[in-house]
Amino acid sequence: MGREQDVMEKTGEAVFSKRDFKQEILDILRSSETVSVIKEKIRDYHDNDIASALEEMSKKERRRFYQIFSDDEISDIFAYLDNVEDFIEELDAEKAADIIERMDADDAIDVLEELEEEKREELIQLLDEEAKEDIRLIRSYGEEEIGSRMSTNYVRIQKNSTIKQAMRSLVEQAAENDNITTIYAVDEKDIFYGAIELRDLVIAREGTPLEQIISTSYPRVYASETITDCIEQLKDYSEDSIPVLDEENRLLGVITSDDIVEVVDEELGEDYAKLAGMTEESDLDETVLAGMKKRLPWLLALLALGLLVSTVVGAFEQVIQGLALIVCFQSLILDMAGNVGTQSLAVTIRVLMDEKVGSREKWHLVFREVKIGFTNGLILGLLSFLFIGVYIMVGKNNPVLTSFLISGCIGVSLLVSMMVSSLMGTVIPMFFHAIQVDPAVASGPLITTVNDLVAVTTYYGLAWFFLIRLFGM
Repeated sequence: MGREQDVMEKTGEAVFSKRDFKQEILDILRSSETVSVIKEKIRDYHDNDIASALEEMSKKERRRFYQIFSDDEISDIFAYLDNVEDFIEELDAEKAADIIERMDADDAIDVLEELEEEKREELIQLLDEEAKEDIRLIRSYGEEEIGSRMSTNYVRIQKNSTIKQAMRSLVEQAAENDNITTIYAVDEKDIFYGAIELRDLVIAREGTPLEQIISTSYPRVYASETITDCIEQLKDYSEDSIPVLDEENRLLGVITSDDIVEVVDEELGEDYAKLAGMTEESDLDETVLAGMKKRLPWLLALLALGLLVSTVVGAFEQVIQGLALIVCFQSLILDMAGNVGTQSLAVTIRVLMDEKVGSREKWHLVFREVKIGFTNGLILGLLSFLFIGVYIMVGKNNPVLTSFLISGCIGVSLLVSMMVSSLMGTVIPMFFHAIQVDPAVASGPLITTVNDLVAVTTYYGLAWFFLIRLFGM
């Protein structure tokens, strides 16, 4: 692969000009070179860059591309396409089936799921039995189970093999399975025994017992486990792949590092959607009705809470009529309470994702967040007391005592609401987690609305007690 970068001097500074691999690939494919020369040059580029170039070609250019390269090469390139189903549709059924057949089973399923049902079933019927079996196995698991994300691209050997036999088996399987960095050992019943690093196998002396280089404590997950339950375990290990077993510890497949990155990315996307008050992640291709269904449930719940907040505000009508000025600062209290609660929520959900965190650490988190909320509230409350008092006195021509009594009420409300919001932002997701509900459903809008209720009650309650009842304003 070409890796060099041209370095140019400009106004005394080094400027790096990165190569445009996509354009280089397009230029080669559109050149008048012979087919053999084009193939030789294109093979120097990464499949991802070739896929990017493929998306820029015309249908006529792609038809020529499909004729030049083998099905194996095309299947590797198709794995990097975003809308691979559009390219599959350009091929005749036999060609498309041959390409899908050569993909990893999990990638093949992703492609097939994007096709119309009739087209999907047609292509599945054209696949060989081994590919069909791999696809049936992975599709037998639900979307939330880790088995639905596993790959059958791995190398297995018998644990009672010799070093020489293991190397021969590796070479034979490497022709079909290129995920060979870690090799998995099984017994005669296909029960998972352990894993061997390729390096250890390569450097092992011929007379060395194979069991001596097998790691029997290698991490593993079970196909029926939910992605949410084992995602932390997958993230904790920096292995290129982790074996997936059935309930009887038979080896079914592996989760590769690419799969782990994809799973983590999707989980983060789902959590982000829930924090935004949606039931699941949205995308550009969904219909208006589908988007409504994802958002409406939380919006209805938040509407009910919002009406409760409005009811509480209405209960302080006497305060609002007597001191209309304090209404001007209501949004200040609500916004700060909402911001603080959302910050605590984000920190708490991140901590709860780590299953190793115990009760002691969780209580420590609660006290720490409350302390942070109290300290920040105290600082901002004092600043509000000072600056808002001056503003009311100078800008609104109010007496000094009246101005600072109002600003004092605002400052104390800010302190209390920020401290309580920090508590709510920590305790609510912990409650959801304790009752086995995804803590991400304690979404930002939910926390904000709850904190609005607390802030409004605190603000108008203090104003009523201190300003009206105590000082008779």
